[in-house]
Amino acid sequence: MSDTHAFWLAGREATGEATFDVTSPWDGRLVGKVSVPTEAQVEEAVAAAHAVVDEFAATPAHVRAAALDHVSKRLAERTEEIAQLISAENGKPIKWARGEVGRAVSVFRFAAEEARRFNGGEAQRLDTEAGGVGRLALTRRIPKGVVLGIAPFNFPLNLSAHKVAPAIAVGAPIILKPAPATPISSLILGELLAETDLPAGSWSVLTVPNDRMPALVQDERLPVISFTGSDRVGFAIQQSVPHKHCTLELGGNAAAVVLGDWASEQDLDWAATRIATFSNYQGGQSCISVQRVIADASVYDRLVPKIVTAVEAQITGDPNDSATDVGPLVDENAAQRVESWVDEAVQAGAKLLTGGKREGATYAPTVLTDLPADVTLARAEVFGPVLTIAKVDGEAEAFAAVNDSDFGLQAGVFTHDLQTAFRAHRALEVGGVIIGDVPSYRADQMPYGGAKKSGVGREGVKYAMDDYTYERVLVLTGLAL
Repeated sequence: MSDTHAFWLAGREATGEATFDVTSPWDGRLVGKVSVPTEAQVEEAVAAAHAVVDEFAATPAHVRAAALDHVSKRLAERTEEIAQLISAENGKPIKWARGEVGRAVSVFRFAAEEARRFNGGEAQRLDTEAGGVGRLALTRRIPKGVVLGIAPFNFPLNLSAHKVAPAIAVGAPIILKPAPATPISSLILGELLAETDLPAGSWSVLTVPNDRMPALVQDERLPVISFTGSDRVGFAIQQSVPHKHCTLELGGNAAAVVLGDWASEQDLDWAATRIATFSNYQGGQSCISVQRVIADASVYDRLVPKIVTAVEAQITGDPNDSATDVGPLVDENAAQRVESWVDEAVQAGAKLLTGGKREGATYAPTVLTDLPADVTLARAEVFGPVLTIAKVDGEAEAFAAVNDSDFGLQAGVFTHDLQTAFRAHRALEVGGVIIGDVPSYRADQMPYGGAKKSGVGREGVKYAMDDYTYERVLVLTGLAL
């Protein structure tokens, strides 16, 4: 995996004048060299995308759907190869990397299905008032223009798929900018798209360094920006281009609530296992990773040791080993940051129940209780394998604790009561409420996004397609309705 990887410029392979190295966060080995586009090549890609806007929007649905189906099938055929690549560049345990490829397979398949259904049009009689006699309104959705998709490192393939597939489905050209730490799996998408009959210029994958992104963000030929990453960067993008349409999938501080009716040994074992798994999967580097457990006082004393036991059962080690549950963070700097936040919390009075140790880029799965409210770990997204547990008295206090956050992506509520589930759905200031499970559950076809500092807009194929388009009405006059 040490060859130089070309980027994709308007549907064809290209190389620039410089390269950068992609290395494994596990052992530091070279995964590959990646070519960097020149400013002239970036301009060529943007100009090509802008020039093909009308042509791509008019492309027959069967052409777009066939391309999406093709990518889905080819991803499935190359699952193991791509999973190994994700694991190498990201440090993600191979079992989670295989799951990520499987999700991307589904995303492109969903997009193919939606492309065939998209834009059937909605007819509306206007003769409900005298001035509308003989008039019919036909509403269709029209692409807003070229999409600039900015993907993160934590799900380098699937979150690229969530930007590329909906754009193709609606006929919107897209320029994908992968994360510098994990670009190679996104470049694989380019290989597969190049095997299709999509118009030249309708897609590019540009491995542009982060310090050159402001110029792309500001480019008026790119009216739609879909960004996944930190709230700091996301809102800076939005503030810099307030006239553009920005979909922002940002951070979280996800909570799992365990209420008093979730009280049997079987209930608590299930909750503890799910919490332990999904506070640590992807090394905790997921916006909906469980960071906070909010447990009713009636179950707290039985739940805490179960969670600690389940967390300590997580296998940390070589991401290439199929038995490994928790691999390294994306780099050593990320692990050092997590270490500093945990150390700050412990020094301020938090109780460390397990973990709290770092070795290089790997941070041990960690559980704390008695977290002071004013430490960084209590307010910010840790993006690492760290879990805090708090005791509350009753549903109202639990829901208030969930909402006591600047973020609002998803929440999990362990309860058997249907009325409680609906109260949670109404009361919790989040984009999604998961009943009977952790907040980390995501189905790629459902709407996904948050409230507050967790962002604006929604992903999930159909919902991203809506984000990339706008309603345009056609009024027909003089009809015999």
